[in-house]
Amino acid sequence: MLLSIVILLAAGASAGFLSGLLGLGGGLLVVAALTLALPALGIPSTLVMHVSVATAMAANVLTLLSSATAHIRRGSVVWPTWRWLASGLVIGGFAGAHITQLLTAQALRWVIAAFCAFMAWRMAFGRKRARDPDRPERVPRSPWLLPAGTGIGALSALVGIGGGSMTVPLLIALGIKPVKAVSTSAVCGFTIAVSTVLSYVLTVHGPRQALPWGSVGYLYFPAAAVVAAGSMSLAPIGARVAHGISGAALTRIFAAFLLVVGVLIAAGK
Repeated sequence: MLLSIVILLAAGASAGFLSGLLGLGGGLLVVAALTLALPALGIPSTLVMHVSVATAMAANVLTLLSSATAHIRRGSVVWPTWRWLASGLVIGGFAGAHITQLLTAQALRWVIAAFCAFMAWRMAFGRKRARDPDRPERVPRSPWLLPAGTGIGALSALVGIGGGSMTVPLLIALGIKPVKAVSTSAVCGFTIAVSTVLSYVLTVHGPRQALPWGSVGYLYFPAAAVVAAGSMSLAPIGARVAHGISGAALTRIFAAFLLVVGVLIAAGK
């Protein structure tokens, strides 16, 4: 049990460090760590993947709340765009968590591993679409943001992330300044996390086996609390380190992390 707690603290700290270093959450790293630690904490092997995704998202709630609050205080959230996205994010979060519960553990494992591989390739070799500095800033209010939010929310809930890797590029492409895109994405991520956690708690497809004390639905709150504590401790350090490393190097570092995470998840039993 002690080793499992150490693993969760280290995963949370690494996720927080990556969040500060790269502006992206380390939810996938947390999912991988949870798949290693949860069996020793009494989680049945057939439910480890589902509990890992749900618990990672629960830990994300606290981390994303802290991030979103900081951005809101700076007044950099584009609220009209968030309002168009929000309904889709909530619908997608509920739907994605529902789909996750219907998948077998092995299917879910391969879905997450494939997502890790795709995101690693995209970050390392994909073409970055930068915002034209001469293009006037826009405040997107298109109804098409609702289905876009639904897709982002569903995929985020399925793999246990806050969706920043999808939301930020979308908002920049729509004409929002990068700093405001990141701020708005933080609030979007919190919206996804809350709706997803509620879906896992109020599940109509409850766990088929009993889970240890501290579990509600598919969430194992003791593990979520340990991960969140570790995550919030190293985020400021990651932010300081980021100023001394080039953007291209940071992107490749995170791509390498994603590949390692994908291999760890795919190799699990």
